[in-house]
Amino acid sequence: MPEFIESAPRRLDGDDDRPTEPAGGPPASLRAASLTVGYGARPVLEDLSLAVPDGRVTAVVGPNGCGKSTLLKTLARTLTPRSGEVLLDGTPLTRWKSRRIARRVAMLPQSPVVPDGVTVRGLVARGRHPYHSALRQWVAGDDEAIAAAMEATGIAEFADSPVVELSGGQRQRGWIAMVLAQDTEHVLLDEPTSFLDLAHQVEVLRLCRAIREQGRTVVAVLHDLDQAARWADHVVVLDGGRIAAAGPPEEIITAELVAEVFGLACQITRDPQSGTPKVVPLADG
Repeated sequence: MPEFIESAPRRLDGDDDRPTEPAGGPPASLRAASLTVGYGARPVLEDLSLAVPDGRVTAVVGPNGCGKSTLLKTLARTLTPRSGEVLLDGTPLTRWKSRRIARRVAMLPQSPVVPDGVTVRGLVARGRHPYHSALRQWVAGDDEAIAAAMEATGIAEFADSPVVELSGGQRQRGWIAMVLAQDTEHVLLDEPTSFLDLAHQVEVLRLCRAIREQGRTVVAVLHDLDQAARWADHVVVLDGGRIAAAGPPEEIITAELVAEVFGLACQITRDPQSGTPKVVPLADG
């Protein structure tokens, strides 16, 4: 018989601007404070506060249109909030120079476009741009960083191959290698497993864990709750532009939360391999 998990989710009120980690939680050098972000007149995130635990893999999950990608873009300062702010080491990102941010926070957006004729090595080398200037297009450490990134992602053998000739999984590893070569403490990945088959999804999720083992902080937007529970240390559940729950997956992923946020009647069992929560839809739900 499956073992059911009865823990209740840790709820956060939408008008509460406290960080999502309780007092005594892990340090979080990247934080969002009372963010309201939108496109045109429509707010997508409303009064949202978040602390990203350092040195962990954080998965951001939620229904379509709930603001997951918007949150990541705001954390990377590619979107400007209407109100509130993103803080890095306690300082608002608006006070940071773009080059300094790019040396601390790297983001891989959804479906990035590969320029024609670019090789894998050339793609990965683009991650070194924050360390260059108009007068210095190559600096000491570039070769080592590029080689290490390709080795870490398992694409060194394709270094001289055009990116367009790679499989979907190989190409995604190439993009992640570019982000790794940027050598930042924070790595933001927007739907890194989208459009990949299951084997390549697992490949990318294992890579997220490997990045964490290097001492970096990973934030990844994911659609699969089971994958988020198994591969992430910390899960943030968004619903309607607000945080519905946040914390370790075994504490917050419950049948009540899934029903409320995703509208799915289910039972929560334990993954037989990892022991993490696993969502099982009800047959008549």
